[in-house]
Amino acid sequence: MLVVNKKKKLKKTYIPNLYQLRDCFSNGKQYLTKEAKKAFEKMCDDALEDNLYLIAVSTYRSYNYQKRLYKQYVKTKGRKYARLCSAKAGHSEHQTGLAVDIANKTLDYDNFDRTNEFKWVKDNAYKYGFILRYPKDKTMITGYKYEPWHYRFVGFEIAKYIYEKSITLEEYTKMTIQFE
Repeated sequence: MLVVNKKKKLKKTYIPNLYQLRDCFSNGKQYLTKEAKKAFEKMCDDALEDNLYLIAVSTYRSYNYQKRLYKQYVKTKGRKYARLCSAKAGHSEHQTGLAVDIANKTLDYDNFDRTNEFKWVKDNAYKYGFILRYPKDKTMITGYKYEPWHYRFVGFEIAKYIYEKSITLEEYTKMTIQFE
């Protein structure tokens, strides 16, 4: 199990094998690992059957891209806020090619949890191997604020277990992390 968080880091040179998502399910060119891509696209296809449209707005990010993004958050929002909403380079799950930020057609993922798409994804993502990575009221465990749009592919069995137990990946892997 690949775990990346504030305590577990990837090397700067880590680049997984990536595959481009179908255009109809992505905002621009978005990439995931082969298994995550297949699962995400299946989830999107199934959501469409319920007239719900899921779109990947952010997937794989390189080490250098994440470095620039984090610096931008620090510059515009301050270090304290940046630490709650953005990973430092090497500590981002997006570098794994297993994370996807999801929105609906509005592309307003800040309000994603107010949409029918969110309700559907929250109740069904585990069936496709995805977990809500930064749940509400779990900041002290994950180190990040609630992000209803951020999902992580962990595989079907692990996703089901995490969903049924209402725990985080840190709790599943028994990583003890204390955050401010």
